[in-house]
Amino acid sequence: MRADLAASYGEERLPRYTSYPTAPHFSPVIGADTYARWLAELPASASASLYLHVPFCREMCWYCGCHTQIVRRDELIAAYQRTLCSEIAQVAETIGRRIKVEHIHFGGGTPTIMAPEAFAELMAAMRQAFFVLPSAEIAVEIDPRTLTADMVEAMRLSGVNRASLGVQSFDPIVQRAINRVQSFEQTADVVDMLRRAGIAGINFDLIYGLPHQTVASCLDTVRRSLSLAPDRFSVFGYAHVPDFKKHQRMINQGALPDGLARHDQACAIANALKEAGYVQIGLDHFARPGDSMAVAFEERTLRRNFQGYTTDQGEVLLGFGASAIGHLPQGYVQNEVQISAYAQSVSAGRLATAKGYGLTGDDRLRADIIERIMCEFGADLGDICARHGAEAETMLKSASRLKPLISDGVVRLDGDRLAVATDSRFLVRSVAAAFDAHLDPGKQLHSRAV
Repeated sequence: MRADLAASYGEERLPRYTSYPTAPHFSPVIGADTYARWLAELPASASASLYLHVPFCREMCWYCGCHTQIVRRDELIAAYQRTLCSEIAQVAETIGRRIKVEHIHFGGGTPTIMAPEAFAELMAAMRQAFFVLPSAEIAVEIDPRTLTADMVEAMRLSGVNRASLGVQSFDPIVQRAINRVQSFEQTADVVDMLRRAGIAGINFDLIYGLPHQTVASCLDTVRRSLSLAPDRFSVFGYAHVPDFKKHQRMINQGALPDGLARHDQACAIANALKEAGYVQIGLDHFARPGDSMAVAFEERTLRRNFQGYTTDQGEVLLGFGASAIGHLPQGYVQNEVQISAYAQSVSAGRLATAKGYGLTGDDRLRADIIERIMCEFGADLGDICARHGAEAETMLKSASRLKPLISDGVVRLDGDRLAVATDSRFLVRSVAAAFDAHLDPGKQLHSRAV
């Protein structure tokens, strides 16, 4: 990574491009009626992935950027689970058949905050409403501090085969500064429980750019994590947006590392994981050689969705729960963010869609270009544009933000083929942003580019 480029571009606020256009461009013009029509129009051959959002935690991690709330009463969680089951039935009825499902992902919040029997009921509801393939990947995000043996058993019996553990940092100073005290021993015990239950796919989530974090503490966290041998790592830069996430105001902004320090931390983590034998996948994922994600990266079939990089090849993502986002060939939909409004819609027999976005031809073209850049650090603009009935020359002329990136050696153009320089790959979001026709640089809606 080049420190001079990190200084030049690192302070930009840019999307992570888990979708295009990104969520700030969603509009209430797309509502429940539109979503119902889009669902009914799905072709008979369509298969789907399911995302379930569980917006509850036992305590707030101050770095969190998710839609979640603190809950002490288990009755609220149980009521929400029943609402999820109802929404699943509504969507399946609107589709009109048991669509095939290849991926299921539980996010949050803390999905394992549910009672084990409630989790099992929810999985049963999905299997009744949809045809969940025997080969389906079923993944759950886990807070190791609260996972119980009973929940692990419920996950095993429900067919869960991948678990993503929030680690962030093992540095106790950093943990206290973000209100997430989690010992290495807790994490190791959970990994052992999961593996003994046959849940073999283990992912770790790490974060750099946290208060009081240093290169040394990042490397210590990596060293400890490697001793537990997860299959994959996700390594994210902390997004400090206290105007949007009020609890982030509890973090001492003066203790946050600057852009160059963030760059050094990201570089150190990436180098340590690669030296340990992991393959770097796109911007922020790492996987063991032979892992399905590493294979997808090698074969250029890697995709990107709201969970980040994925092996999911489907064009249909059905989102369930408050704030959940779905993606269909026609566009994006997002449910009501507030839990009460979400529950009221579902209990009234209405789809809970609050807003969305209908894709244009130009959006689809740019989405394809941006996805390939994010996944492959390059794009064959001629091929992609030809598939969309467009001209690569026209697209390049519209990408005015590309010129300084080329001048600075971040991007190389060989005819219509674009490639991000190896030492500049940490700026892949800046390159993708050159093709974002909706980006408003004046709005601080996103995280730093580095």
